Amino acid sequence: MRRIALIVTAVVVPVVVALVVVVRVLGDGAGADAPPAEVAGSSAPQRADLPVLPVQVPPVTPAAEDACPEVMKGLPLELMGEQSRRVDSDSPFAYAWGDPPVVLVCGVDRPAGWVVGESALQINGVQFYVDTHDPDATVWTAVDRSVYVEIRVPASIDSAPVTALTTHIAKALPYQEPRAGK
Repeated sequence: MRRIALIVTAVVVPVVVALVVVVRVLGDGAGADAPPAEVAGSSAPQRADLPVLPVQVPPVTPAAEDACPEVMKGLPLELMGEQSRRVDSDSPFAYAWGDPPVVLVCGVDRPAGWVVGESALQINGVQFYVDTHDPDATVWTAVDRSVYVEIRVPASIDSAPVTALTTHIAKALPYQEPRAGK
């Protein structure tokens, strides 16, 4: 009797294991036509489905090569409710959000009209030279960092995107006394 029980166990256990494996791999057919389950919660922001934005940038300098990767790596995919968008530039240090676009370029040239000690605004510990000569955009340039960081904001938008980016710029690029000349 004991021998029969061992034979039955030796045959039945592998058959049951094989059936369990087959059902798990192939499925049991229940819900085969059901849609995938929805996961609650917000999804991660994605880049906007907008045309690639051409961005004019100056040549990349050694200073920009050293400092700008830190700025770029932490930029948000969403800024003030606008998704980021792809850019086409000769520098990896350009980024944009929305349409009309808010454009950040790290490692730009010194602003032409800026004079040290004059005409600078400070937002969250970052000093900006603000150029309003272009009727279509306001150009904010951080002037107290190791490299100049430009944020071009459409004239129809206030300074909120600049304010939102100042904390990130301050973390990525330590304060440096503004310098006269270049």
